[in-house]
Amino acid sequence: MLETAEIAPVLESNADPRRIARALYWQGWRVTSIARHLEIKRATVEAWKQRDEWDKATPIERIESSLETRLAVLIAKPEKDGRDFKEVDLLMRQVERMARVQKYGETGRESDLNPAIEARNTAPRKAKAVRNEFSDEQRDRIVEAFRDSLFDYQKVWYRQRDQRTRNILKSRQIGATWYFAREALVDAIETGRNQIFLSASKAQAHVFRQYMCQFAREAADVDLTGEPILLPNEAMLYFLGTNARTAQSYHGNFYFDEYFWVGGFRKLNKVASGMAMHSKWRKTYFSTPSSMQHEAYSFWTGDHFNRGRAKADHLHLDVTHKALARGRLCEDRQWRQIVTVEDAVAGGCNLFDLAELGLEYSPEEYLNLLMCHFIDDTASIFPLADLQRCMVDSWELWEDFKPLAPRPFAYRPVWVGYDPALSGDSAGLIVVAPPAVPGGKFRVLHKEQWRGMDFEAQADAIRRITQDFNVEYMAIDTTGIGQGVYQLVRQFYPNAVALNYSPEVKGRLVLKGLSVIGKGRLEFDAGWTDLAQSFMAIRKTMTASGKHVTYEASRSEETGHADLAWACLHALGNEPLEGITANNTGFMEFSN
Repeated sequence: MLETAEIAPVLESNADPRRIARALYWQGWRVTSIARHLEIKRATVEAWKQRDEWDKATPIERIESSLETRLAVLIAKPEKDGRDFKEVDLLMRQVERMARVQKYGETGRESDLNPAIEARNTAPRKAKAVRNEFSDEQRDRIVEAFRDSLFDYQKVWYRQRDQRTRNILKSRQIGATWYFAREALVDAIETGRNQIFLSASKAQAHVFRQYMCQFAREAADVDLTGEPILLPNEAMLYFLGTNARTAQSYHGNFYFDEYFWVGGFRKLNKVASGMAMHSKWRKTYFSTPSSMQHEAYSFWTGDHFNRGRAKADHLHLDVTHKALARGRLCEDRQWRQIVTVEDAVAGGCNLFDLAELGLEYSPEEYLNLLMCHFIDDTASIFPLADLQRCMVDSWELWEDFKPLAPRPFAYRPVWVGYDPALSGDSAGLIVVAPPAVPGGKFRVLHKEQWRGMDFEAQADAIRRITQDFNVEYMAIDTTGIGQGVYQLVRQFYPNAVALNYSPEVKGRLVLKGLSVIGKGRLEFDAGWTDLAQSFMAIRKTMTASGKHVTYEASRSEETGHADLAWACLHALGNEPLEGITANNTGFMEFSN
């Protein structure tokens, strides 16, 4: 119990003693002590206690009374100092709080305790931005930008967009993937239809996504997000590689990119065409030509239509360039068109110099890559059927390789092969991950091609590769300009190996490549059709003397073309011809 001397006076001396007695009692004083302190009889204090029911007062009532009493005293002071004003302000805030507590006791609403809650609940909420949304104005902008960007041959594709099946054979680099990514986005925005993009690998399928996101950002200031991309009108945009074989529940318009380079085309096409089985969906196939031995060749020529039909019902389609240059709805209900590089130029495409291309490519390459002629790879050392076993979906299978990282393969060792550029040629560089175990698989992690670069620029490009990868071995063809590149590379990579091409050296490289590919020990991304084409271009021939067998790639120059394939063979050549075994762990030797 606190003594009287320890209690600061709460009231003026002339205040009502009954109120003083109640206040002291609620502070914990005993009745006897209150009577002694106020100098009145104990019976009087006890009577006040019983009559006013001091013990029945609630805690809030006791606090309110104390606040009221103290405030009255402070307010009545004729002269107040700073401490008085601060105390008055504090006590008034407590009075307000007590009022809110009383109201909460009556209503039970939390907002009565905290007015900010009610203000927050009644305030207008900021609308949450809808992901991937296009306003009417943005939709008009993107449609206008799409139509204004088309060359004449792309306008033909656009006019035929409602064909049930479009099948387009095309030259390289005429903007087909770029166009169809935009067409599909516009269709999804306008109709709400799903769009499905198929390619040989997921990495290649995501080229569609990159074009689409770039177009939406540039034309309409919309950042597309998500995988798959979902638009507010419920249109779904899917990007599939070889995993399309398990995507049988998808449905929508589908676009099949570079289908002439996909392994197991018939099986994959059954799944793909099933996605667009309903009549409202559209199917679009487009590709550069590969081999006449490819499964898709009969799909292009229409021979697949004849399977299981009586001979009298067989179709014989005219699929020549003359018949299909303008596009034609064929008898099997496929709309077909052939667009060569010369057709593209005639259709307004100003991206090519035909005279320069004629110098850069051999006649055979020009026909295949740019004029849509199929390859008869029966004479090729590396036929497409063998190469297709090497073509994999790298994003799905190679978990230890991160192509977008600063060091894509971390610090694991790689082998580099480089085929320098000759006059009118392109230079090719290949980065290969060697087998982790004897007899294991080689993986082509990275490829680059350069055209029109002098040997100093080529050496600088190779330097960047040594900074991004842990290069354990590097081989460079030193024929012609390669000698200059090799001398510069040795300044920052002294262990570079020089390959002085001869029939013996080329023969050894090709034999090693045949061994590796024949045993299914090489893997590269299925979207890299240029690497497959490069291998297919290598053929057996005779030297000028007619005494020795050598290999070249449809070029009159000594070392041939097919730069990517030769660069890959340079790297593979680091393993002995018979492979690495318990008794043979050395590397293949080449004379400088």
